[in-house]
Amino acid sequence: MSKADLNPKVDAFLETAKSWRGEFEKLRKIAFDCGLTEELKWGQPCYSLEGTNVVLIHGFKDYCAYLFFKGALMKDPGGILVQQTDNVQAARQIRFTSLEQIASMDNVLKDYIHNAIEVEKAGLKVELKKTSEFSMPEEFQSKLVELPDLKKAFEALTPGRQRAYLLHFSSAKQSKTRETRIEKCVPQILSGKGLDD
Repeated sequence: MSKADLNPKVDAFLETAKSWRGEFEKLRKIAFDCGLTEELKWGQPCYSLEGTNVVLIHGFKDYCAYLFFKGALMKDPGGILVQQTDNVQAARQIRFTSLEQIASMDNVLKDYIHNAIEVEKAGLKVELKKTSEFSMPEEFQSKLVELPDLKKAFEALTPGRQRAYLLHFSSAKQSKTRETRIEKCVPQILSGKGLDD
């Protein structure tokens, strides 16, 4: 890993990392050894091939991880790829809890990154579920019946925006919370905006 290849934004990220700094630096070196380009995306070190995201490094309270953008298409001989939640369709993680663990997996991690690169070079795409395959909370279904303009506005949103709303609403465990979320989002949906717009 030559100094010229290092991204100064990632350097700054590492300098301010409060936890997982040693682990992040080791994961960075492994990604570099695989010939990927380093960028900072979504506030995290991201490694790409010819402009296409391959793997991201991110940290959580209990672990840090490599996140493979098309992990669902990768070979997993070690059974170490993790699907974060049922709603994550394409990405998969490899989780770490120590620098020693990462160091002991150096060659395995390089194999996984090379597999992710092969997936990218082959132009493979993850077949995503259609919006109609996501469950629609009954509270939102009732609101769509009650407000025809809301139904029309929701159906006019892009599939990704529709999915984001459905996941946001359905992730609430209690009906009252789902109703509150729906009420807050009605004006945004009516104005043709997505959840994060």
